[in-house]
Amino acid sequence: MAKPLSEEAKQNIDELIARARAAQAKINDLDQESVDRAIRAVAWATANEKTFTRLAQMGVDESGLGDREGRPNKRFKIMGILRDCLRQKSVGIIEEIPEKGLVKYAKPIGVIASLIPTTNPALTPPGVGIYALKARNAVVFAPHPRSRQTTIETINVMRAALKKIGLPEDLYVCVEHPSIPSSQYLMSQVDLSIATGGPAMVKAAYSSGKPAYGVGAGNATMVFDETTAQDVKTAAANVRTSKLSDFGSGCSADGNLLIHDSVYAQMLQALQAEGGYLCNAEEKAKLTTVLWDDERHRTMDTIACAASKIAEKAGFTLPAGKAFLLCEEDHIGPEFHWCSEKLGPIIGVFKYSGTFDKAIARLQQIYAVGGIGHSCGIYSFNDEHVHQLALAMPVSRMMVRQAQSKANSGSFTNGMPMTSSMGCGTWGGNITNENVSLKHYINVTWVSRPIPEDRPSDAELFGEFNGDQSLVF
Repeated sequence: MAKPLSEEAKQNIDELIARARAAQAKINDLDQESVDRAIRAVAWATANEKTFTRLAQMGVDESGLGDREGRPNKRFKIMGILRDCLRQKSVGIIEEIPEKGLVKYAKPIGVIASLIPTTNPALTPPGVGIYALKARNAVVFAPHPRSRQTTIETINVMRAALKKIGLPEDLYVCVEHPSIPSSQYLMSQVDLSIATGGPAMVKAAYSSGKPAYGVGAGNATMVFDETTAQDVKTAAANVRTSKLSDFGSGCSADGNLLIHDSVYAQMLQALQAEGGYLCNAEEKAKLTTVLWDDERHRTMDTIACAASKIAEKAGFTLPAGKAFLLCEEDHIGPEFHWCSEKLGPIIGVFKYSGTFDKAIARLQQIYAVGGIGHSCGIYSFNDEHVHQLALAMPVSRMMVRQAQSKANSGSFTNGMPMTSSMGCGTWGGNITNENVSLKHYINVTWVSRPIPEDRPSDAELFGEFNGDQSLVF
């Protein structure tokens, strides 16, 4: 049980918030051109290849989690967030709807608390920081203890960018000695919290007594129907891309594959050609023992690790060229490990037969175990199947013929808002099911002018029930 927060620690956080509020007051009236110049500076300072590579690899070295060589590729996300911000207004009038007599004005929220996950200390701070600055807010960052130094260094880079262009450095401040109690206290004192991380962090944000955006757990599952046969190679390559991004540590990485029996053998062969290793029954049993504890929780020492290290822990050796683990599974339910979230380069492979409604039924069973509200995907050229899946699934986003972990949070080849925080709606216990982006960092004043009366007749409103005396009580 965590120790109560000391008065000294509370005072330190109060001082950080006060500094952030004073800095925010200085940019409250900043014009759009100046705001856009500022976010360009912060984005360049953190997303230039040399700096981001240094920070990304520092995060892996400090936490012991993730792919040291691959994580620097995440810099594209900062560039995408900047792109989205530059194409939107955040000062003064941001939208006009003349036919409704409405004009919308953007206003800052104030001071935002940002809880940083251990897996993204080089990405989440600039992502949140750019959106916040675009909306003329200040941010107090709360690092995860396991990647504290990387988070602090990243924020120092962001502060240096602000100083370079003459803006208050204290628009970005950081809790130096993070803990659960300090984060809880921080969130209770600011205007808004954005919690990107595990369930405990999100729960703390929602219980802070202040507005908060949180994220839900993932268990991303990809469906492959009969039409996958048109391009099995690309379908398998997408799985590899999704699963190997930062060793599958993201909540959007493919955790389960649900494959129609007509393409099942082809997909397994293609997945193995892409670096997948199909485990036999004995190896699967060994993996189950090291991946989950007796209470079916994922073991921390196998999260975001290379497949070779996981196999080694399980007592077998991966052949050269094999980068992710495939385990076939028939059973779905809370008592079965392989249909739950993996958080590593590990995939549960399921088969379905018959019509597409069988796939939907199996997928719904998987999401009843975990991942409800987050994401699913489908590799299909049948638009009716895409439509059926979208109608049926309790998820906030669905990727069609894309690598989920590279697409759900926005990419340069789809229209999803770029972000590092993805809401899961009421399904996942969140207040939003959108990608948390600029609109979530802004308060809006709606100005309403009178318009010609827009009142339908009773007949138009009530239709067949208009005048029905049997419904008059």
